[in-house]
Amino acid sequence: MTNLLKKIKNTLGIDSSVSTAEILASTLGGFIGIFLISIISFHFTGASGAALIVPSMGASAVLVFAVPHGKLSQPWSLFGGQLSSAFVGVACYQLVPDLFLAAGLAVGLAIGTMHVLRCIHPPGGATALVAVVGSAQIHALGFEYVIIPVLLNTVIIFSTAFVFNSFFPWRRYPTSMMRFTDTPTIKKQKPSRYIEKEHIERALSDIDLVVDLNVDDLQQLFALTLEHAETPTFSANQIVLGHYYTNSKHGAEWSVRQIIDEAKSDDPKKDMVIYRVAEGQGLQSADSCTRSEFAAWANRELYATHE
Repeated sequence: MTNLLKKIKNTLGIDSSVSTAEILASTLGGFIGIFLISIISFHFTGASGAALIVPSMGASAVLVFAVPHGKLSQPWSLFGGQLSSAFVGVACYQLVPDLFLAAGLAVGLAIGTMHVLRCIHPPGGATALVAVVGSAQIHALGFEYVIIPVLLNTVIIFSTAFVFNSFFPWRRYPTSMMRFTDTPTIKKQKPSRYIEKEHIERALSDIDLVVDLNVDDLQQLFALTLEHAETPTFSANQIVLGHYYTNSKHGAEWSVRQIIDEAKSDDPKKDMVIYRVAEGQGLQSADSCTRSEFAAWANRELYATHE
């Protein structure tokens, strides 16, 4: 029965569940994002319907609040995908008399344009489609549709996502705002387990597949996979003075600690470390424990992104 349920889960593509904190953060973020778009856009335009807020912003909200670290959620994908798709949609409506043909071309050409510009953002397809099949109020806007409501909506949802996600230490938007990464900086010697980015890029080119991860994310994923395969548990001798470690918990339990002092001893009960919480639960507090206890807490090492 268990195997059957697992097979059904895999077939349907049901992913692993996330923490309650993550669900609540995503839900609240989506509400605030769309609420602010509605209020601010109405204040500036006095419009209603799709002329006030593009329906595809609902899908963009899902990405920037529920998947803020995804490749398709990042600023270039958000702005480039929405604006280029809006332009393509208006152009198709104005240049192609047949509504059905214009609708198909709008979405198809929007996808092609996003590919060329490297800003794939799924909601862009809906933005292009609305420009063709939307109301007379939308059609009357012409290319102004690209600026208001699309650009205005996009700026608001980006700004909201930037501020909102900053309140949760385990999530930042855009991902460049993350203070810690699994990838060592250039100054540090990369472990032999790291797969070079050029090899990952060649592999992606070979399978010709678009994934919601950039090359850096994939490099980290492969490195962590190999690390877990080679060393299933974190050992005390991996705890080094000055380095950062995380418990890899999700949501509010996520934490990053830095070893700030130590008292080495051959006796495991006296081999002590002092750490401070650099991010997450208990921020800026400090405590001590044995090196073995710290290793039992730690899941993997992290690297500061702004040293």
